[in-house]
Amino acid sequence: MQKPVKIILGIDPGTLVMGHGIVAVNGNSMQLLEMSVLKLSGKKDNYERLQMIHQQVVSLVKKYHPDEFAIESPFFGKNVQSMLKLGRAQGVAIAAAMSAGLPVTEYSPKKIKQSITGNGNADKEQVWKMLQHILSLKEKPRHFDATDALAVAICHHFQGKLPATPSATGKKKTKGVKNSWDDFITKNPHRILKK
Repeated sequence: MQKPVKIILGIDPGTLVMGHGIVAVNGNSMQLLEMSVLKLSGKKDNYERLQMIHQQVVSLVKKYHPDEFAIESPFFGKNVQSMLKLGRAQGVAIAAAMSAGLPVTEYSPKKIKQSITGNGNADKEQVWKMLQHILSLKEKPRHFDATDALAVAICHHFQGKLPATPSATGKKKTKGVKNSWDDFITKNPHRILKK
């Protein structure tokens, strides 16, 4: 296989199960390279689990040589200790990617679901069904942590394909030329959801 334009490593961080998904993007085609999980024993101490997360990310980087790294950001929960542990797991994965020189991007769970299904409140089964459609996958994985990580990688790819807005690029609009989102909204007012 020729070197694809871009390889993206997506991570769904966890303190007991960490999912990873790796896709190769070449023009308009996308290929799944790997989707799996790292199971971490609750009997191991927190630092051993953090070391295993670091080693797993380093190993994936060495094996696939990704160009970009995307990770799900922890959502706010009621249990402060759980959030602290999840934040540490995320930080260790990010540090492993940064030490390899990879650009890192975080996405909220809602943003990932929105990007994959069009619905920020989609459940894991809906996300999986869209991933099956996008990549023509047949076999259902044993862990949704793996599909969540794959969704992170594909979300990252989709976000890179969005048209740039003037505020994002720092460029001013040219008189008479409309931004593509503004133009879309003007032409499709019925598609705007009001809450």
